Amino acid sequence: MRAVIQRTFRSVLSVDGKIVSEIPSGLTVFLAICKGDTEEAADYFARKLVRLRVFRDDADKMNRSILDAGGEILLVSQFSLAGKLGKGSGNRPDFGNAEEPERARALYERVTEKVRAEGVTVKTGVFGAHMFIEQQQDGPLSFIFEC
Repeated sequence: MRAVIQRTFRSVLSVDGKIVSEIPSGLTVFLAICKGDTEEAADYFARKLVRLRVFRDDADKMNRSILDAGGEILLVSQFSLAGKLGKGSGNRPDFGNAEEPERARALYERVTEKVRAEGVTVKTGVFGAHMFIEQQQDGPLSFIFEC
């Protein structure tokens, strides 16, 4: 499981020119499900995501989670994050580490439901669709998560 987590002021996701999801301030998360990922990894990621302290407190320190800050999460499936680039891989990304679509969708949906069960509003993209995402990043503040 690999994710890019970004703190954002606003994110809007569109498919075929129509807005599908929109969040105010919160986190925009791009998530790839990799071969061998498990339900336990999905549960761990969901717990970690909602407790990640990346929002400022009254002392201007990053001490607040999405639960504390009351923001929302835009969770976007992005299989290309499972791709490999680098020495020996040529100029074309290798997506062999990406999980098969049916299994990836199930784990993506599991993460979504686990985050919702924690009390956080989650908006999603359209699994497997070509999406357009407009964001106003806050910071910018971005993290790469792997488990």
